[in-house]
Amino acid sequence: MLEYLAQNFGYILVAGVLLLIVAAIILRMVRNRRAGRGGCGHGCAGCAHAAFCHPEARREPDKSAAGPGARTGGE
Repeated sequence: MLEYLAQNFGYILVAGVLLLIVAAIILRMVRNRRAGRGGCGHGCAGCAHAAFCHPEARREPDKSAAGPGARTGGE
């Protein structure tokens, strides 16, 4: 077993470094997505997929919260 590791140390090292780089990229993408930042790095003004990146922008306002001057209906 040790002979195998000694013969393939270079390959194992390169594979480990590449694996760490890919894991760091994926982790950064997940964190950016959770923080609400898109993955493309451009503005959303002309993007056809803006509704998918920012679904909270298309939500309707909460109608249960009565604003000033709103009628409560029971009077």
